[in-house]
Amino acid sequence: MNRRMMRSGVVAAIAALAMVPAVAFADSCPHSAPGRHSPQQGTAAMRTTHAYGRVVTPSDVRLNVRSGPDTAYRVVGTVRAGRVRALACKTNGGSVRGNQRWYRLTHHRGYVSAHYVHAFGAVPWCRVLGS
Repeated sequence: MNRRMMRSGVVAAIAALAMVPAVAFADSCPHSAPGRHSPQQGTAAMRTTHAYGRVVTPSDVRLNVRSGPDTAYRVVGTVRAGRVRALACKTNGGSVRGNQRWYRLTHHRGYVSAHYVHAFGAVPWCRVLGS
């Protein structure tokens, strides 16, 4: 089995899983506050399913993954158009084309603008540390 076939199989499996609704628990506060963010903790963090999102940028443009929920944070990685990624949580941050929602990725440990991601399933709110 060559690498391309293996990658296609993995992408197909992730895409199939993305169609299954994810069980998500929202924080009791529907708004995020300024400060450091982390994925939810306690029983909500113990779930094994994640929400997923597909990157919807033009085909030759990579989406920047940032260290925080704003374009002022440094770029820590990129994601190709059409890729499906697991989303840990959502938060409000800097506005990108009128959209202030940002998703925290589980793999990159970074944030992407929701303007460029189509989410499958409910994405829980990020919990602010110290609250």
